[in-house]
Amino acid sequence: MEDTKLKTDVLVIGSSAAGLVSALTGKRVYPERKFTVVTRFPKTLIPCGIPYIFGSVGSSDKDILPSEKMFETNNVDMLVDEAESIQLKEKTVRFQSGKVIGYEKLVIGTGSLPIQPQWLKGAGLENVFNVPKNKVYLDEMHEKLKGANKIVTIGAGFIGVEISDELRKAGKDVTLVEKLPRILGLAFDGDISERAEELLKNRGVKILTGASVAEISGNGKVDGVVLENGERIEADAVILSMGYKPNSELAAGAGLPVSDRGFIKVDDYMRTTDPDVFAVGDCAEKRDFITRKPSPVMLASTACAEARIAGMNLFKLSAIKTFIGTISIFSTAIGTTGFGVAGITETQAEAENFDFVTGTFEGIDRHPGALEDTHKQFVKLVVGRESGVILGGEVYGGLSAGELTNTLGIIVQNRMTLNSLLTAQFGTHPLLTASPAGYPLVKAAESAAGKIMFK
Repeated sequence: MEDTKLKTDVLVIGSSAAGLVSALTGKRVYPERKFTVVTRFPKTLIPCGIPYIFGSVGSSDKDILPSEKMFETNNVDMLVDEAESIQLKEKTVRFQSGKVIGYEKLVIGTGSLPIQPQWLKGAGLENVFNVPKNKVYLDEMHEKLKGANKIVTIGAGFIGVEISDELRKAGKDVTLVEKLPRILGLAFDGDISERAEELLKNRGVKILTGASVAEISGNGKVDGVVLENGERIEADAVILSMGYKPNSELAAGAGLPVSDRGFIKVDDYMRTTDPDVFAVGDCAEKRDFITRKPSPVMLASTACAEARIAGMNLFKLSAIKTFIGTISIFSTAIGTTGFGVAGITETQAEAENFDFVTGTFEGIDRHPGALEDTHKQFVKLVVGRESGVILGGEVYGGLSAGELTNTLGIIVQNRMTLNSLLTAQFGTHPLLTASPAGYPLVKAAESAAGKIMFK
């Protein structure tokens, strides 16, 4: 192996959302500095688009993040290699190729890896897959799934639900198995997740909730899934969608502290215990914005916020540019119905013993309702009883629900109150939004205000 020593001002490990944004932000703020991004793969996938490779998009080649072009345009160097070790004292990183790159500042954006259930018998059989952010693996998986008809997905979080829906759209016989009482049960309250479950069933996905898997059966190649109640589901392929773990071994190997869950410990500026080393994205520890507890949330949107903060603070700290905790803004779509959540849910508020009320409203997302593509729209707000501060919200409706969810995120992050919503001005148009007389955020706020006023 060659042993070539190079030098850069800022070395970024990883080119997905966190690595990309931290490099581009840093270069914008510190244009005189040299930035180098090192990535394992020459082509980086858009993480949230991975489920759609198997249906709507049809190919991983159509789910590529234009990292290389963006780096070139912004004068950021890119190398394809894999980091093997970090030497904090020497401020160098050794790579698989033998290259050693010295840095002034280091950003670790190594992301996450799918959880491999070692306890699950049969998890290593042929045609048992997980869902990594690895184009080569996913291309092979896609090709093998073309020859499979009966597919079982284990785990009904966002990836499990979306990939099941896409495979059903591609004509597969799909069964989704989830040990919790509802699909998407960790993200949404029951009144929202049950609507998603009904929609998914209507689209042809078979759903088994409250069901635990005992083993995956087969002789060399998978032929079925056995549940703990003894029920057996025939399967030509199984997809394990059981969550992700932080990819923090590189950092831990260098002596950087990680949490008991494996996340790299960082401060509000995204610095590790070494002030010249930052960590961003799925591999970095997070706190919940509302509860202030450590959060296992892994979202590209959160990663990009962290990356912008790291990029801005690389060489000069700003007390107003800090990561204040994850708002946990999740959204998805099943057909033409969108679902979203920001902040804490009613279930979480109860579990954390918040003193709160909820406000709800169901209307339509266009006006008048006779317009084509008009969709029911529902909003729930979780509101602190004493302060009136919005702690969280959930929404379902048409595909515009995604941006409505982002609006909820801004409301939560800025600690807006019911009065802020009741006196807010929202622009509306018949083809684009709900009626100004029945705007869902305002009407849900009125619902919550009534409960506080007359308690």
